[in-house]
Amino acid sequence: MATKKSPAIKKVATKVVKKAPAKKAVKKVAAKKAVAKKTVKKVVKPATKKVVAKKAPAKKPAAKKPAAKKVAKKVSKTAASKSPKVDQYGLEQDDEFYGLYFAKSTNKGLVEVKPCTFSLMYWWKGLLGYPDMIEISKGSNTAMLQFESTFGGGDSGETELTEQDVLDIDHIIEVDEQEMLISLYSYVPIPVPEKLVGALSLSILNINPETRYGSLELCSTENEEGETEHFLRYRAATYLRGIKSGKVEAIESMVTNGSEFFGLALDAMCVNKSIKKWLLS
Repeated sequence: MATKKSPAIKKVATKVVKKAPAKKAVKKVAAKKAVAKKTVKKVVKPATKKVVAKKAPAKKPAAKKPAAKKVAKKVSKTAASKSPKVDQYGLEQDDEFYGLYFAKSTNKGLVEVKPCTFSLMYWWKGLLGYPDMIEISKGSNTAMLQFESTFGGGDSGETELTEQDVLDIDHIIEVDEQEMLISLYSYVPIPVPEKLVGALSLSILNINPETRYGSLELCSTENEEGETEHFLRYRAATYLRGIKSGKVEAIESMVTNGSEFFGLALDAMCVNKSIKKWLLS
């Protein structure tokens, strides 16, 4: 896998929009004053008695109040009618998987496949053509896919790892349907020697700020013999909530970008010859 760094993003120039000069309104103001004088003259005429006689004894304000209530009711009805429809998974009507119900046959019978798991299954089986290896929980709220890949260094003299430097990587993709979260974990399958834990931890601290997507982790676990083992892994995650169209593409992008940045991080670690020797052991 090539470990060349992606090119820097160019800044986009922004246009400066000049504001139009404000127009003078001296003449218009003068015209308005003249009109105001005419209206004053008309009001001064002895028609004031008629104006007073036409006024109702404060009945009009009371009549306006129920009209305001009716308008408020109409607004609430229109707002309720515009609320989007959702299906059994909370997907809105304009979602690509709205109203979808899918199930697959297993040894235990039919198992429901929810939207995020369906997206992962479509990417794994439909696009890549691999056999179905996705494990779905009893309630179909979680799912997991495990697979392996081979990592190879770059072919340029600028990288620490060459094409002849090949190592195996284990991958786990986990699905959380309630959160609509897809998580990728990529492991170096061999445990880290105790004498390298300190150097590897320092390398992770130096590399993580430069890793634009995902992060490196040193996770510890106990083996069958009760001994603590340390493993180097890369983690990335993406939310599918709110993605109306393109859930499968989002998973593909996560795995592709994750593999690229993990490869760059592994190559950077191999500046330390001891870490390189461990990775290729």
